[in-house]
Amino acid sequence: MYFASDNAGPVIPEAFEAMARVNQGYAYAYGNDPYSETIRAKIRDLFEAPQAEVFFVPSGTAANALALASITRPFEAIFTHESAHIEMSEANAAEFFTGGAKLVTLAGAGGKIDPAALSLAIEARARGGVDTQRGPLSLTQVSDLGGVYDLDHIRALTGIADEFGLATHMDGARFANALVHLGCSPAEMTWKSGIDVLSFGGTKNGLMAAEAVVFFKPELAAEFGIRRLRAGHMLSKQRFIAAQYEAYLEADRWLALARHANDMAAVLERELRDVKGVEILQTREANLLFISLPADAHKRAQDAGAMYYASPAKSGEINARLVCNWATSRADIDQIITLFKGPKNV
Repeated sequence: MYFASDNAGPVIPEAFEAMARVNQGYAYAYGNDPYSETIRAKIRDLFEAPQAEVFFVPSGTAANALALASITRPFEAIFTHESAHIEMSEANAAEFFTGGAKLVTLAGAGGKIDPAALSLAIEARARGGVDTQRGPLSLTQVSDLGGVYDLDHIRALTGIADEFGLATHMDGARFANALVHLGCSPAEMTWKSGIDVLSFGGTKNGLMAAEAVVFFKPELAAEFGIRRLRAGHMLSKQRFIAAQYEAYLEADRWLALARHANDMAAVLERELRDVKGVEILQTREANLLFISLPADAHKRAQDAGAMYYASPAKSGEINARLVCNWATSRADIDQIITLFKGPKNV
């Protein structure tokens, strides 16, 4: 009954098997091994972007912060949603690694930036003078409130950014979950829709400390390598991240894993709608659910060992976030639903 985060789900066995295969003898360090180059090429092929620059790092925070640092000057603003992970959950890493850039947060339903709000925020920061200068846009896909930007929404936002000469970053920690929801190609959800640099997550979808950063405009990647080294995220045995991506991408495994997580979240949502006192707070579009539930239902689940993030709401109710991952089972869902319902309602 673990619904706290897909980050804490188990590692897929194929990733361990792939790491064992490359753990034979020696290989050049710091990503100069043949395994890393092979997987970088596969990622370029996956995104239909033969000129893209691909880098590996061990965490999503490093991927986001170092990617943004590569496209942002210290006196610029980074435009992002008010609930975005870079704003709420990364301890000001983007500000730190950019050397002082400011996050300018914007509103929008479902954790998705409203285009009108973006236009106003950019226009309010004229180039020149002593004001905070215009800088890049950062989108979170899936959003931190469980929403998925459709392609028209992405293009509307990147179009605004491009009009002002600004780059766009996508935090794709749950990239696969968004992709299977939309049913489009990786290229369509990124560079074909105006995304310049992507944090291509693997850890939330079954890998162990494995993230990739993909620059679709190679010129934007000029500083990334040295920034990664200076930040302490240049791993010597990088082949073990590359090997995980090999297992991840093989036969579209990454999409199957994400599809299972989304499907389990759909089942959980359906079952929750039959629980007295439970309210769905956000539209579910991937593998995250936000609900309110009676305090007694919350206590029963917690006492029985269910794990999810929760906070007090109005009197007698609890707000909770439930996340499904590649290993979530129907038995996990049935168990927590039974606890939420209680003995009188089962």
